[in-house]
Amino acid sequence: MIYEVRTYTLKPGSVNEAENRFGEAMPSRDKYSKLGAFWHTDVGPLNQIIHVWPYESLQQRTEVRAQAAKETGWPPKIQEFIETMESEIMIPAPFMRALGNQQLGSVYEMRMYIYQPGKMSEVLKRWGEAIADREKLSPLAACWYSELGGLNKFVHVWPYKDLGERARIRTESQKLPNWPPKTREFLVSQSNKLLIPAAFSPMH
Repeated sequence: MIYEVRTYTLKPGSVNEAENRFGEAMPSRDKYSKLGAFWHTDVGPLNQIIHVWPYESLQQRTEVRAQAAKETGWPPKIQEFIETMESEIMIPAPFMRALGNQQLGSVYEMRMYIYQPGKMSEVLKRWGEAIADREKLSPLAACWYSELGGLNKFVHVWPYKDLGERARIRTESQKLPNWPPKTREFLVSQSNKLLIPAAFSPMH
């Protein structure tokens, strides 16, 4: 299984309209493969939409995208709003559950870490040992590491009911004996985004 994470930066003021047009076009795309998640940024880099597509392989991705491109209603008519586009192919962490129809929260935090080259296997091991205790506080929505795109990138996504719940759970998590996972020695950089799911997102 792979996940394609596509991030589009849009012109200011166009996110709502772009999201609406994307939602209207989804029935044409759903015939070929299902959307994993769709968000827009609320805090962090603004005017971004992020859509995540699960595929069995790169080959399936190529085939599905070729088939969908023949659809009259796809891609959505949002080209006039797009400033930049980025696509990354991500591998799910061994402990990640598949994306699907889940009601997890109204706000999502996407945290992006860059680790030193050659350390990802140890990072995954240490996260795998620690994640069960952290998930007693709130579920992990997604966790990937990069295969194509920016390398040595590790992304984890956490859902919350609201920002108050995020603050409370993050405070509680600091009291856990093995959280955060002991990977700080490998870290190069950290960044985050707060995301709002679209009405049509399977994960919301």
